[in-house]
Amino acid sequence: MDNLTVFTEFLLMDVTGSRELQVLQGVLFLVIYLGALTGNLVTVTVIVTDTRLHCPMYLFISNVALLDLGSISVVVPRAVVNSMTGRKTISLPECAAQVFLYLFFSVVEFALLVVMSYDRYVAICHPLHYGLIITPSLCSQATAGSWASSLLYSAIHTGTLFRLPFTKTNVIQQYFCDISQILKISSSDVQFAESVILGVSVSLVLVCFAFMFVSYINIFSTVLKIHSVEARNKAISTCTPQLAILLLFLISGSVAVLGPSVKKPSLRNLLTAMFYTMVPPFVNPIIYCLRNREISAALGKMFNRFSVFLVKIT
Repeated sequence: MDNLTVFTEFLLMDVTGSRELQVLQGVLFLVIYLGALTGNLVTVTVIVTDTRLHCPMYLFISNVALLDLGSISVVVPRAVVNSMTGRKTISLPECAAQVFLYLFFSVVEFALLVVMSYDRYVAICHPLHYGLIITPSLCSQATAGSWASSLLYSAIHTGTLFRLPFTKTNVIQQYFCDISQILKISSSDVQFAESVILGVSVSLVLVCFAFMFVSYINIFSTVLKIHSVEARNKAISTCTPQLAILLLFLISGSVAVLGPSVKKPSLRNLLTAMFYTMVPPFVNPIIYCLRNREISAALGKMFNRFSVFLVKIT
């Protein structure tokens, strides 16, 4: 035990040792990050500034946009700096903070997607009772509950993962502190505790998924019974973006959890990690702007006002 090495920092591995390719990777990450940053900030700005969008559904959408912005900001800026400077190390506290924040934002987003499925279920299947059921206080409680429960879950998960020192190795075969990689180099006691937590988590996720599945089945069965084409299209336009984002979230989460075990850096592993860390925050604003008619109209009006303002000042 006297010769046991306790690591206080981790070594993040690059896909390639070529300096030029590292810089190219950093530029690619930066472009994706700026796109996600712009898209999510525009989404939040449109919802906040347009009074017609001040309703529960768009409150949840703005929260999801902020969460997407937070989740990608936890991982990508540090990866960009590392790629540009050639730095590979990350301290133990920084790694723990990255795991905690990324997990926190992801869990809150999943919880809000569950709440949003219920909101759309009530709005389409019980429209006459929508104002009585989905009240401002209920929305505030659901949002606060999602954030609070996710904070508790992330704290327990991160505390369990980092409660014992790392003595096997400090090499993480990824460009960020990936949970599966950290678990692989953890002690057997931590791996057992994490397996229990993950088992409970999977059970809760399956229950939530079953709830959302039933909600959307009822939604689309009700939509198909609507005789008015305009009303049917409006109902579909409010549901399909949320359903698309839910599917993207579940697919990316499945890739993160069920993806192949990474033994050495490769282009495949890089693309897999990019898919579940960068694609959802980058694509979600595009889905909302293209598929939701109210947001599209509000976005068009905002750009028109901005164009008129530019003409006046020039």
